[in-house]
Amino acid sequence: MNDKWDHIGFVISSQYRVAVLSRLAEGPATPSKIAEDEDIDIAAVSHALTSLRERGFVDLLVSEERRKGRVYGITGTGQDLWNDIEQQGLLDE
Repeated sequence: MNDKWDHIGFVISSQYRVAVLSRLAEGPATPSKIAEDEDIDIAAVSHALTSLRERGFVDLLVSEERRKGRVYGITGTGQDLWNDIEQQGLLDE
């Protein structure tokens, strides 16, 4: 139970992590598409993706060597976490 709440706290403590996870819950996307859809800076998206990926909530869906057209998707763990965040009503609407 503690791990779950630690993970939830990690995500909701950053508006950028929330925005990125929310967008990827809708479907895979490139960092530039996430930035455009969520109206946030690409650098913030990159940082959020890195931290979410390190925790296993998102994954790179293309080859690691690809520099352009890097598509990210939410993992099963990330989707479960996102569902928990929404069900607990922890998001500012």
